[in-house]
Amino acid sequence: MATGADAFEAIVLAAGSGSRFGGGKLLARWGDGVLLDGALAAAFAAPVSRVSLVTGAQAKAVEAAARAFAVRSGQAGRLHVVHAEDHAEGMGASLRRAALDLQADCAGAFVFLGDMPRISPAVLAPLAEAVRAGAPAAAPVFEGRRGHPALIGAGLLPQLESLRGDAGARAILKELGPRLALVEAPDDGVLFDVDTPGDLDAGRYR
Repeated sequence: MATGADAFEAIVLAAGSGSRFGGGKLLARWGDGVLLDGALAAAFAAPVSRVSLVTGAQAKAVEAAARAFAVRSGQAGRLHVVHAEDHAEGMGASLRRAALDLQADCAGAFVFLGDMPRISPAVLAPLAEAVRAGAPAAAPVFEGRRGHPALIGAGLLPQLESLRGDAGARAILKELGPRLALVEAPDDGVLFDVDTPGDLDAGRYR
């Protein structure tokens, strides 16, 4: 865990309605808990001072699940919850809301997706090291495919405040071209997300 000035923070996007899943996706059973637990576990494992959960649809239930997991994990003091009133607009709204709440001296923000429960903690420190070494942002790759979480360096954080639509930070990263640091991930957890109930079973046994 990183603390003090120039520490990184983590953002966990958990505002979506999960319409393709049939609703309630982040609260679906996963392991000994719910799907959201996997993303939170990765976020808490990152070298960050604080984890900001962005709620939207099912805000009260999602927040309750997150707080319960944080307590079980001994991480209650690191969890910060914000609500994106305009979450229906898409991922851009959630990132805007989270960016407005980052500490002024934040060195950068990891962006985790709430429906990605298999991020390997092994990839997190190398992402931080790449940004500390001067990269404006960093992202993991597995077998040539870029995945999550992205780490957005301090110089790019103001751009999060003007995002629109459902593309998230994709456009920001694309504009970097070769300046985006790519870190090889140990497995395909950086690519695996849950869209449908069938994805839950596919991901449990990998």
